[in-house]
Amino acid sequence: MVRRSPPTERVVEILDHFVARPGCRYGLSELARELGLSKPTCLGILTVLTEAGYLVRDPVGKTYGLGPALVVAGRAAQQGFSSGAVAHRHLGPLAAQFHVLCTASAVVGDRIVVLEVAGEGHARGAAAAARVGEVYPFAPPVGLMYVLWDTDERMEEWLRREPTLPVDVDREHLRRVVAECRRTGYLAESLTRGGRRLYALMAGVISHDLAPEMREMLAELVSSPGERVLLPDAFASGASHAVNLVAAPAFDADGHQSLVLAMHVERELDAAALERYGQALVAAADAITTELGGRRPVRRRQPEGRSLTEN
Repeated sequence: MVRRSPPTERVVEILDHFVARPGCRYGLSELARELGLSKPTCLGILTVLTEAGYLVRDPVGKTYGLGPALVVAGRAAQQGFSSGAVAHRHLGPLAAQFHVLCTASAVVGDRIVVLEVAGEGHARGAAAAARVGEVYPFAPPVGLMYVLWDTDERMEEWLRREPTLPVDVDREHLRRVVAECRRTGYLAESLTRGGRRLYALMAGVISHDLAPEMREMLAELVSSPGERVLLPDAFASGASHAVNLVAAPAFDADGHQSLVLAMHVERELDAAALERYGQALVAAADAITTELGGRRPVRRRQPEGRSLTEN
């Protein structure tokens, strides 16, 4: 005789319902009705799954959707076949060569999720906090590098998302950042110690859960999208700068960004040293793109008189 567990079956039934309908979100009443469960029973299961990260709850719409913990579970199940594992094979040698922590992350739903970490033994400072499954909000001012090398339309979609924190967008500076990073293929970012701590604290935070006064206070500490990116003129006359991370994209079969690969540098670099880091990361990102069957996008020439991300 096979022993069965009805409570466990209800949990599996709820997860299967979401997995079979990727991208869909459900409120408590709707989900309970469709699955034939009582609302108290359904709420109890949803609460536990949300706390564990298998589901996420939109505090405004009060709806539920698939969560980042399922990404981690799927990565473990697929092992060598997942994009994260492919990234790890290329990032491991890079982390050893430059003595840095390397990560692979992607946008999953409305969150940024860390999929892989390589080089933990070399991690220093704030970079040591990067963990597989860690999530960040995907809304300004967080997430520029996840649309930077994609289409202008996708960048505009990101800019139109409700901001994580109330900040102004300097579009003129953003245009310079986009043009330079698309030219070189990588991004170099600098954060103060306070800035790194702030972004670490934002891991897993949904800004809607913060009191308005707290959001305004944090906004004063966060810069506009692109302001932390180091442009060539910052290295004039042989100057060096504290570089927090260097990032580059991998692309899918349609030429859209699928992963962001990052080297958490945490040290002073001059222009020549930064170029070595950046080109090595771009080479690894290109190898990952090829192995995953992806391709670099074909850039359309901007119409005369119009600029990237122009209103």
